[in-house]
Amino acid sequence: MIGAYRDIFRTPGSAAFSAAGFVARLPIAMVGIGTVTMISQIEGGYGLAGALAATLALSNAALTPVVSRAVDRYGQFTVLPIASGVAALAIASMLVGVRLDAPAWVLFVCAVPSGFMPTIGAMVRARWTEVYRGDERLRTAFAFESVVDEMCFIFGPVLAVGLSVSVAPEAGPLAGLIFLVVGTAALVVQRRTEPPVHPRGRTTASGTVLRLPAMWVPIIVMISLGAVFGTIDVGAIAFTSDRGQAGSATVVLALFAVGSAASGLVFGALRLVAPLRTQLFVAVSAVTILLVPLLFAGTVPLLTLAYVAAGATISPTMIITTALVERSVPVSALTEGITWTVAGIGVGVSLGSAVAGQMIDRSGTTAAFAVALGGVAVATMVTAWLFVRPPRPTGPPSSTP
Repeated sequence: MIGAYRDIFRTPGSAAFSAAGFVARLPIAMVGIGTVTMISQIEGGYGLAGALAATLALSNAALTPVVSRAVDRYGQFTVLPIASGVAALAIASMLVGVRLDAPAWVLFVCAVPSGFMPTIGAMVRARWTEVYRGDERLRTAFAFESVVDEMCFIFGPVLAVGLSVSVAPEAGPLAGLIFLVVGTAALVVQRRTEPPVHPRGRTTASGTVLRLPAMWVPIIVMISLGAVFGTIDVGAIAFTSDRGQAGSATVVLALFAVGSAASGLVFGALRLVAPLRTQLFVAVSAVTILLVPLLFAGTVPLLTLAYVAAGATISPTMIITTALVERSVPVSALTEGITWTVAGIGVGVSLGSAVAGQMIDRSGTTAAFAVALGGVAVATMVTAWLFVRPPRPTGPPSSTP
């Protein structure tokens, strides 16, 4: 397995752009939670903090596909510095507004342009695709980047909260801003591995990839996974608090992420021959099945085991979904296609957190887990559509059938 991952980094420049991508994508996991910590420390409450964090998330989900579409048309070197600069200025102005005790509406106005923060994970995957298109190593590269995503969402919030608590309230979001600027700069200067701008075909020349029916299945799958993430986070906190073990929530969530990362590494080293639509159907079905034990976990140790088992299904599903997008959209719109799936996760997290909170208040954690299970079950049925209308390849064959 180690050899498979060592092999993908033998291509010159691959380690450098992947490392820069790791730094540049840390802010997506830091700015939101850092803002919540900052505002709650200064204001002493969570109402404004939660509203600002929601604004940041929804703005990013709405605007980042626009950035990625521009990248597909004009290139990473041209677009990313502008988009990152706008996002950085927005975050900086919000921090200045907090420091100067500006009215709440000013903070919201400042927060909206931060949505132009690029989806760096999509940029890095586009580079891997250009390097290994038609090569079985592309699947392994996607698996590695999925694990990098997991690591960002494990370490990013810890770093943001730690800085905001121990250094200054604004330190967490400020660190995210710095990582965004430094990481993006380190990525765009690597021109040798930048994907070239491909001519846009009739399908995407005048519209978004959302016009492609094949894009909606991956997006729905990612929304359902995002809802699982949101429910898992809120559910762990509520479940452990109800049993007087609130401090164990971080351990439970960390093991969920570890289970996902470990399965992603193993899955990425496999060489499967089944068609992508079959792989996706099996993977989403596995998510559905392994969420069921959450309904019956009565103790924190049992919940932890259920979380690890459910987490083991997440990364493989994300890897397959990304590969399906790579096969289903024109090469001239690849970055936009991947970005829409990432945006789907963000929308799902927001929906999952909100619905889970309401269900827990009304009926307890079991009801919240049941809603997440229902959402993934629907996604499983949606993936069956791929057997009725298989996606048509739009370019050279990828690493996965």
